[in-house]
Amino acid sequence: MSQRGTARPDLDYEHLAPTADYVNRVVQVGGKYTLDEPFEVGWGNVVLDVTPRGLATRTFRRPDTSFQVHYGLLDGDVRIESDRGTRALSLRHDSVASFYTAFCDAARDLGVDPPDSPLICEIPGSPATFEEDRAARTWDPDAARLMCGAWNLAAAGLEAWQAPYLGHRPRVGVMWGGFDLSATRWRPQRTTPTPGRPAFQQNAELHAYISVGFSFGSADAPHPGMYAYIWPQPDGLESRDWGVPGATWNPDAGLVQLPWPALLQTPDPIHSVVTFGDAVYAAAVDLSGWPADWVCPRVDGWYMSRTPTEQVQRLERERHEHPSG
Repeated sequence: MSQRGTARPDLDYEHLAPTADYVNRVVQVGGKYTLDEPFEVGWGNVVLDVTPRGLATRTFRRPDTSFQVHYGLLDGDVRIESDRGTRALSLRHDSVASFYTAFCDAARDLGVDPPDSPLICEIPGSPATFEEDRAARTWDPDAARLMCGAWNLAAAGLEAWQAPYLGHRPRVGVMWGGFDLSATRWRPQRTTPTPGRPAFQQNAELHAYISVGFSFGSADAPHPGMYAYIWPQPDGLESRDWGVPGATWNPDAGLVQLPWPALLQTPDPIHSVVTFGDAVYAAAVDLSGWPADWVCPRVDGWYMSRTPTEQVQRLERERHEHPSG
């Protein structure tokens, strides 16, 4: 599994926090359009794609226009691209409120209505709406570069981990509310949502799932790294081996955690993300009865541009006969 083209950025929460907090808020502006897309189990319809230069929404197809919003963190801009043209605005704004005004003006120029909801979601202590968030903001290109590097490294591993899963798996991406990069595997098994949680979280708990992801951390837990959990949470997680040195079960958080420095110390961080995810799935198989045969043999590309069809078919037969190979 190649690491070519993927950096190993060192992450310090205190350095990243101001920029990450700002980006978390402004990506919600374009992210709000995803709420009007057809609902996908586990809110797969809301994720933002990790691009080479930032984050992007899916393409929104409306009766009178199609458009997409791309947050170019490496370029310091936001581009709204539609079949009617393109508008760009800077990420350098003195507040979320001024960014929101500029975004809505640019969208209107393209015949795109502003998002239906101006509410800021899942950020404790924030003002209620974008218009009310007038706190002074500064833009740090270095922090933005580190964030992009981390997202691309983690996404490379998570996408490789997801590839062989035969069940429902929304595309790997950033959930713009909680601002974590996640890969989720679903199993059609009805569960009982946690009482007292917001409606959107209860909707996400209607079926069993496994989530493996990456987070920059928070003020309460200022530690960037990978995380994972199984819903519903089974007993016995405290005694599991999570495949990568430094990965441990945190019972207080209800998470398996792999700190970012421990990940970077491994010979191949992308492969280590896959190994970490496989260990979590193995725990779900052993402790929660998840089907082992829902993961087909992992193949690092068929290289179809140069591999004869009969050789591909032979490799597939061999991998099914010897799945541990």
